[in-house]
Amino acid sequence: MLKHQGQERTYQHNLKLAVLLSTTAGLVNIAGFYSFTIYTTNVTGHVAHFAKELSEGNFYFAKIIALWMLLFFLGAFFSNLISKAITQKSPNLAYTIPIFIEIILLLCVGYIGEHYDYSIDRDHFLAGCLLFAMGMQNAIVSVVSGFVVRTTHLTGLFTDLGIELSQLFFSSKNERNELNKKIVLHGSIVLMFILGGIIGGILHHFIGYKVFILAASVLVVILIYDNMNNVMRFFQNK
Repeated sequence: MLKHQGQERTYQHNLKLAVLLSTTAGLVNIAGFYSFTIYTTNVTGHVAHFAKELSEGNFYFAKIIALWMLLFFLGAFFSNLISKAITQKSPNLAYTIPIFIEIILLLCVGYIGEHYDYSIDRDHFLAGCLLFAMGMQNAIVSVVSGFVVRTTHLTGLFTDLGIELSQLFFSSKNERNELNKKIVLHGSIVLMFILGGIIGGILHHFIGYKVFILAASVLVVILIYDNMNNVMRFFQNK
């Protein structure tokens, strides 16, 4: 799902990646809100909140929100920087390392949230970790899919879906096949993001911060799937 790039990449690769990672993002978004009362998969709302706090003279909270936005940006920045640096030496690991870092961050949020004191500063720190992780994920998916798939926010997807559905009324038979693929892809991301949110909300009531460990496990499955040949060789050599 991650290792295939360029002409090797197919529609099915993008669809699988979109389904799994949009589910993860939806789960993290709702679990993050229940845990810290902050949405942690995009910055659109934070921009409005930042402007509101500045206009009201609440500079302390404005600085925290600005830091969250910066962390999302830095997640995307370092994700692509790491990928490009590794691509030259080991193309197969180029997108494995950023996903591995995301897994570590989610596990840390789950562990710290479960075992350490409840305080405003701790919540701000953990929310920032999630925003950094989601910035990494969004960058990875965007670059790998050729900027076809984004999994951490839905505003652009609803716009794309509206445009694509309207184009069905004016498209030829040949064009309709390609349009249907785009509609299925974008519709799948929306539905799985919502489903991930429902699952995250329900599970948070039962297992609390451990829900972030579940999100990390989905990413582990993706890494195992992508490196299945290496895993099989490892067990055969045992």
